Amino acid sequence: MPLTERLGLHVKRVEQELMAAKHAALRPLGLTVPQYVALYTIGEHPGVSAAALARACLVTPQTIATVLTNLETKGLIARQPHPWHRKVTEVRLTDEGRDLLGRADARAVAIERRIADGFSVEERDLLIDLLARASSRLTAEPSSEPPEDGSQGRA
Repeated sequence: MPLTERLGLHVKRVEQELMAAKHAALRPLGLTVPQYVALYTIGEHPGVSAAALARACLVTPQTIATVLTNLETKGLIARQPHPWHRKVTEVRLTDEGRDLLGRADARAVAIERRIADGFSVEERDLLIDLLARASSRLTAEPSSEPPEDGSQGRA
């Protein structure tokens, strides 16, 4: 399969360009993209546990632990024991964290709008549907059938 036909290559290029744009937008605020995503998720789910946050942010528990330590050191989040589950720690935004999240989110939304403005509403909906279909194909049980052309799926 030629490189130009490999969907993964196109998806990866756009993802890298998106992350680079967000890193550049968030850097002046002293945030990384993973820190922003964590703040956003905590803002949407106050009291979330670190384990649930890691799952929501699509990172490992070890990665989220590092992100949370950095955010706590900056005074952007507070961790406290869950009132019923002693082994669970809740994570919440501080006032400073909420303020910074608002500024960071405005920058992230501007980048998302830059992408979205290149498409009609129908095209955006179609793109979202196509990406969801690609995702479901990757998470579905892989077929045990060999490729029809006899190739071994060379990279």
